[in-house]
Amino acid sequence: MRRLGGRGLLLGLAAAAAAAAAARWMGWWGGRAGLRLFVPEELARYRGGPGDPGLYLALLGRVYDVSSGRRHYEPGAHYSGFAGRDASRAFVTGDYSEAGLVDHVADLSFSEVLTLQNWLSFYEKNYEFVGRVIGRFYGEDGLPTPELTQVEAMISRGSEAGRRALEEKQTFPPCNAEWSSSRGSRLWCSPESGGVSRDWIGVPRKLYKPGAKEPHCVCVRTTGPPSDQSPGLPADTNRGDLDHPSLGEYTGCPPLAITCSFPL
Repeated sequence: MRRLGGRGLLLGLAAAAAAAAAARWMGWWGGRAGLRLFVPEELARYRGGPGDPGLYLALLGRVYDVSSGRRHYEPGAHYSGFAGRDASRAFVTGDYSEAGLVDHVADLSFSEVLTLQNWLSFYEKNYEFVGRVIGRFYGEDGLPTPELTQVEAMISRGSEAGRRALEEKQTFPPCNAEWSSSRGSRLWCSPESGGVSRDWIGVPRKLYKPGAKEPHCVCVRTTGPPSDQSPGLPADTNRGDLDHPSLGEYTGCPPLAITCSFPL
């Protein structure tokens, strides 16, 4: 009999982590008594040079004292361009030119905004939060602007998309794959293929996803009831997920083989 505990626990932990991150994210934006507000010209003085009052940087409008990481941010250091400004965009793009060290993030993708959230978590954990920058993300009252609210919404949607992707990966782990000029290609499944540990092996199948140009190989469970009750799927079969409508067999590969070889 198939055990659901491991997969259920993983998804439960992922959901809890997403909820905790969302709650923390919301808390970061709330008002705080006595909060220091910087104008960009004032923040620009905090670049860690001789006579400067400190070494600060901003991310999504939140200002952090990075003096303890001086060797990374001081003048002449690799990340010195981040000091004294909000260069949120460069955390994702890696463009450290003056044109790239800006705070414009409205056109970033969900995954890129999630990367910003990861960086924000890093700074919250490792450096002291000292205030906010008046401008793109915070108004003169220190409260979030509509643009920051939009970023927050993208974070929430991106987190949900990430949760769904994890759930799909647990149901359909990626195949192992190899190719050589002498033997051609081989796809196969194992109890840990795709980095997903489980108590079943599965068989290779093509998974077709809306919007994707090509299907990709996943390992599909062959016994027990289906993982979800999609329309048209019988609930009392012992075929695992083999009948899922988004799956297709590999031509020339036996339907229940755990390895599919395609010689040149």
